[in-house]
Amino acid sequence: QVQLVESGGGLVQAGGSLRLSCAASGSIFSINAMGWYRQAPGKQRELVAAITSGGSTNYADSVKGRFTISRDNAKNTVYLQMNSLKPEDTAVYYCNAGVILGFGDEYDYWGQGTQVTVSS
Repeated sequence: QVQLVESGGGLVQAGGSLRLSCAASGSIFSINAMGWYRQAPGKQRELVAAITSGGSTNYADSVKGRFTISRDNAKNTVYLQMNSLKPEDTAVYYCNAGVILGFGDEYDYWGQGTQVTVSS
């Protein structure tokens, strides 16, 4: 079984910063892409940022220049540094990973979510 455990959410004032972490554990052979998604009340879940095992990144237009995704492959951990936060960044943030198990098949796993609240 594989688990993704997120940490680092919280309450911050507009203009502030937060750093989210997500550690994957379990019977992991390797991990392909890892990413962060968010879901605000009444809205669909959306991609915030993603990173491949080789380090290529992709960002939503709304966070480009403010958020940075990174990963530590040795620790099976992905990070999201969020700077210049805005009230519209308020959402539950979810970690996602494409995990390859010992048999070679890739499975999609999600974390439990961490709340980020940005006050104006």
